[in-house]
Amino acid sequence: MSDPAEAERLLGDGQERRKVRRDLCAVCFMAALIVGAVIGLAAVWASLANVETLPKRNVILMISDGFGPTSQTFARTYNQHVNKLKYNYVSPLDEILVGSSRTRSSSSLVTDSAAGATAFACALKSYNGAIGVNSKKVPCGTVLESAKYLGLTTGLVVTSRITHATPASFSAHVVNRDMEADIAAQQIGDNPLGRQVDLMFGGGRCYFLPNHTEGSCRIDQRDLVKESNKQGYKHFATRKEFDDLEPGKDKLPLLGLFTLDHMSYEIDRDPAQEPSLKEMSEKALKFLDSATAKSDKGFFLMIEGSRIDMAAHSNDPATHVHDILAYHETIELVKKYVDEHPDTVMISVSDHETGGISLARQVSSDYPEYLWLPEILTRVKNSSFILSQGLVQYWNVDRENFIKNSIINYGLGIDNVKDYEINWLKEERDQLEYEYYLANMTSIRAQIGWTTHGHTAVDVNLYAYGKDIEYLRGNHENIDIGDYIVDYLNLDLDTITSKLNNSNFHQASDSTHFHADEHHPHTHI
Repeated sequence: MSDPAEAERLLGDGQERRKVRRDLCAVCFMAALIVGAVIGLAAVWASLANVETLPKRNVILMISDGFGPTSQTFARTYNQHVNKLKYNYVSPLDEILVGSSRTRSSSSLVTDSAAGATAFACALKSYNGAIGVNSKKVPCGTVLESAKYLGLTTGLVVTSRITHATPASFSAHVVNRDMEADIAAQQIGDNPLGRQVDLMFGGGRCYFLPNHTEGSCRIDQRDLVKESNKQGYKHFATRKEFDDLEPGKDKLPLLGLFTLDHMSYEIDRDPAQEPSLKEMSEKALKFLDSATAKSDKGFFLMIEGSRIDMAAHSNDPATHVHDILAYHETIELVKKYVDEHPDTVMISVSDHETGGISLARQVSSDYPEYLWLPEILTRVKNSSFILSQGLVQYWNVDRENFIKNSIINYGLGIDNVKDYEINWLKEERDQLEYEYYLANMTSIRAQIGWTTHGHTAVDVNLYAYGKDIEYLRGNHENIDIGDYIVDYLNLDLDTITSKLNNSNFHQASDSTHFHADEHHPHTHI
């Protein structure tokens, strides 16, 4: 979209929209003064004296990365099959469906997660790859930063690297999402605004470790774990440390980084090693609730089901559905919190759809049978990512038996393997090729189709729960969700934007070993 005028016509401008709203408010205010003058100066002063301050409010923004409407149907029907639920079963998300969101970025009809999250965070459109910057690559104030500026407590809970596109867009400002080493530094407070995030749970410890440390993703010697301690963070990395955390005994800020890279897919997760999305969210809510209990200020929390998207990039249906159901469990938890705290609003939305999933592969050229075989998926024990790693690493003389028994029969639960499938897997190939092939072996047997390994431009479902959510009903641009949060919490993004850009803020060059790339087996855009 190279024509600026065309882009403005299609996409609008976040700052301009906010200016229009301010101007409209100013007109309304002047009209009120005129009416008041007619009624009498005393009445005006009386009305001003009775203006109430905004009550304490919380916003929990939940983002299901790469999760489209078909994936919701997929998860519901799979859950019905596995748990023998009635035909009219309603999932936790179904109960709170209010509308849909359009996902276009400023640079493409198909957005990436960076531009998608920046739309929510800054309430403006930006280009694919943008992290907390506008389409001209200028830092834009985020709803998290504005909430912090007004005295609210803030948190990020994800199953990706904490430096990945979605959490980064709320807590950092760089021109390219690949600059994760710089993002990590900004997240712990190395930015003009200082420390903005009170709680961070997720993966991505490699970007916080100095280069000489095993597993580090940095090319410099900065030790951001030590630097985070100087910023007041309590850092922890193990399940036991997480379980031992308790409000009162421990205080914010907290930095929990459970894995070097992304956290495990739900289907692969070892509960003894990594907490679930629900468990992290529950712990985060306890701390945020405790921290704001005696305050007239609430909190802003962003929770992301990050790896829903990554499984869809791999076209891995069993892995995809398990991460969706983990997200459903988290929705149920947060809904309960909202019920107990009526000053809280929960919004759940996706940044985009991934994979173009279809619940009807229809591989036959004859009249379609409309098959749906979820039983196939119940037998899968590991993600195609984990299984593909095994194929890359195992080259003993009994490789064929390893493929048949450990990978296909045990890992995928397939007992009708074809000779051509075995022969294909016996050959030396790229890890990603193995991953896609194994995922397809499951998909084709379950009659699930995919149109792409990338994102699509379909509208995504918009869900909301709590009071004052009427504005969110219907079809919205993704930036409208950011606007809603601004209005609900009475935020001022322009002030934060001004502070960022009047402070000689220079975005440092990246300091990483590798960048987010569709060919990196553990990283998706």
